[in-house]
Amino acid sequence: MAKIELRDLHHSYASQETDSGFAIRDLNLTWEDGSANALLGPSGCGKTTLLNIISGLLRPSSGQVLFDGVDVSQLSTRDRHIAQVFQFPVVYDTMTVFDNLAFPLRNRRTGEREVRARVAEIAELLDLGGVLTRSAGRLNPAQKQVVSLGRGIVRKDTAAVLLDEPLTVIDPVLKLDLRRKLRSIQQELNMAMIYVTHDQHEALTFADWVTLMDRGKVIQSASPEALFLNPQTPFVGFFIGSPGMNMMRCEVSGQRTRIKGSPLEVPEIIAARVRSVAGAIDLGIRPEFVETSTKPKAEWNVFSLQAVDHAGSYQVLTLKSGQLRIKARVDDQFEATEADRIWVRFPPENVKIYEDGELIP
Repeated sequence: MAKIELRDLHHSYASQETDSGFAIRDLNLTWEDGSANALLGPSGCGKTTLLNIISGLLRPSSGQVLFDGVDVSQLSTRDRHIAQVFQFPVVYDTMTVFDNLAFPLRNRRTGEREVRARVAEIAELLDLGGVLTRSAGRLNPAQKQVVSLGRGIVRKDTAAVLLDEPLTVIDPVLKLDLRRKLRSIQQELNMAMIYVTHDQHEALTFADWVTLMDRGKVIQSASPEALFLNPQTPFVGFFIGSPGMNMMRCEVSGQRTRIKGSPLEVPEIIAARVRSVAGAIDLGIRPEFVETSTKPKAEWNVFSLQAVDHAGSYQVLTLKSGQLRIKARVDDQFEATEADRIWVRFPPENVKIYEDGELIP
């Protein structure tokens, strides 16, 4: 088990390392031993490239990969003792589950008595005891993925587990149980796990610490709660949350501050801060924090209701004022129909101010 550090990491697949050619740029990260982490971002942002650099399948163009303070950048995958679980389960279908789990140990010429003891221990941990004699080819995809994980952790010298979109091919009904199992195993083994996904729900429910990437760079690395409550950029605000954060561009004219494309005046408590900065200003507020009413409210803004999307225990309203459209999340008892007038308030304590794409503290 190991603490993993990435220092000044760059990687380019191009022959010439131009800024546009980098898959990984200016990357510095630390994952503590025993931690549950997620690497989150849209397709093509560099997540899998980074995972392959950590495991040794790919050598970075520059920078260092350290395990417990030791530079392993030039070591082979075998010598790094990393377990990697891919999108598609890696198992030998013609072997039994027992032989699949035993394979990494036998490959290192471990004594058969020790092999049997260790396989029994891992099988109990993964709830595979009832299928040890079954051919792996007869398992469902979720069971195969558990066996694939077991092959990685059966060695006692495993430094960390890297999970590359491990639930992609899993039936939705089985996904929740498998994600819970992965989390339970991580806690039981107290081992660093890095879970790569483009699905924010998977990331936020699995990990204690989430790193959000875009275009080869880390945008924000924080707890799930911090990513939701204090997104450092509009990209984080929009990517995290369902629906994402509402963003509203401000326009300042003398002492008046408006929301672009609408007749809305910005409350003075916020406008005073806006007027003190020189860059482009955007206001962000999550749909959960937008206050709404079907009855007139003094000093609240009037919107027209464009659409209502039902999502079980809550509804999402699409509201319009001028050219501005925002989302508001309300409970399932909220009664309104399209074209109704809705009074809206943005609580100042829940409004985030961004200057040139960066959060103002």
